[in-house]
Amino acid sequence: MTNLAQYCLTQADPAPARDALLVLGPGAVVRERWTYGDLSAAIHAVAGGLGKLGLEPGTRVLLRLGHSSDFPLMFFGAIGAGLVPVPTSAMLTSDECNALLADSGAALVLHDGHTTLPSDPGTTHLLGPEELLALKQAAPVPFLELDDDAPAFLVYTSGTSGRAKGVLHAQRSARGRAPMARGWYGIGPEDRLLHAGAFNWTYTLGVGLMDPWANGATSLVYDGPRDPEVWPELIEASGATLFAAVPSLYRRILKYGDIRRGSFPALRHGLTAGEALAPALHAEWCEATGRPLYEALGMSEISTYVSSGPDTPTRPGSPGRAQPGRRIAILDPDSGDATPLAPGETGLLAIHNSDPGLMLRYWGRPEDTAAAFRGDWFLTGDRASIDRQGYIWYGGRTDDVMNAFGYRVAPQEVEHALLAHPDIQDVAVTDVEAAPGVRLITAFVILSEGAHADETALATHAASHLAEYKRPKAYRFVATLPRTPSGKLRRKDLTSGTPARG
Repeated sequence: MTNLAQYCLTQADPAPARDALLVLGPGAVVRERWTYGDLSAAIHAVAGGLGKLGLEPGTRVLLRLGHSSDFPLMFFGAIGAGLVPVPTSAMLTSDECNALLADSGAALVLHDGHTTLPSDPGTTHLLGPEELLALKQAAPVPFLELDDDAPAFLVYTSGTSGRAKGVLHAQRSARGRAPMARGWYGIGPEDRLLHAGAFNWTYTLGVGLMDPWANGATSLVYDGPRDPEVWPELIEASGATLFAAVPSLYRRILKYGDIRRGSFPALRHGLTAGEALAPALHAEWCEATGRPLYEALGMSEISTYVSSGPDTPTRPGSPGRAQPGRRIAILDPDSGDATPLAPGETGLLAIHNSDPGLMLRYWGRPEDTAAAFRGDWFLTGDRASIDRQGYIWYGGRTDDVMNAFGYRVAPQEVEHALLAHPDIQDVAVTDVEAAPGVRLITAFVILSEGAHADETALATHAASHLAEYKRPKAYRFVATLPRTPSGKLRRKDLTSGTPARG
């Protein structure tokens, strides 16, 4: 029997007076300070308040909350009460909220009075700011003890098109995150982890809250303008020992911040996930700061499971090795066989179904759940190979793979090669229809400052790094690239006319 909230708050047996959460404003001014004692009391109170509503264990609760401590209090309080919180982005529209509410079947919406609500809540009960305050002031109760496989929370993947897919996680997923502590973070009780994301992003909920608390560390979360030049000051003024962000933010920090070897002396290393880390960016960060940058590969269905870290030396171009205790394999993409391929062979990256961090299932999609497994292996949808030292060499998502005159080409491979050119600041690659039945690999390029649009030079560079069929046949020079709010490229939007976001 277990409870994810109980695990996160007690696993490291932190002293009640230790800082658990600091919400920071500009200049690292502390807007909210929560000790472990205060945090535990508030979450137990929320669990007590929610418990009085008479909802059955497993009932879904949609969270429509902005960037305040109410988000983690309600998230963990709901889990403590045996309910299933559904964290959502504050940027969703009413229509998007309607879709998630309908798909999740949530019986309750917790909101802050500012975040957009479903326009058609139906019979779903809405609790606003006054009710949230009452929940935090309710009588504390012990957390509900549940089976390891009981539902804990439901997250929706930020798909590039179509209906969002719900991913249901179990109470055991807290324990399933333990391999990250040494496999990626190198985290301990004295650490202060600053996460660049918002509370409602699952990257922040896991890396920024669950894992620091499960290891007795202090979580630092910033609530203020997101300009890239603010981060160096925040890292230094907050005394952060670990910093977590997406690669594109590290790139902007280097471009707009005044970074030198003496900057942020308390920082031991940076952490990055959410998109592939370009070797050139990694090298530039290490040269500028004198500190390593550790990458991780993950997904909503398991969070991160492959990484470099203090005990896994970085190899440029690889996100690292399987974290301690995790079993991964490469399976044949075509045969349907569940026998792992030999080292060096490229195929489908898979995770053994015994991993406690792996999702329970896709919500309301039994066919998708069944299709995601082959024998004892969960298919990640990623193409990759594993070398003899256990390092993963990522080949891109199977649904991003391009078809170039009969050849299958992963866009990430082409992007990594192009990013080595000094004139390219950022790039996205996809195949574009040039004529009916004819698609050409096209590179959408953001030039480095002061560089000129020289297709010939870029084509010459590509010719020295890529086989002929992998090389872009066209180059388009753009000011921005379309990305999701979490920083991932939306390659399908490159040719759809959707406005790009920087």
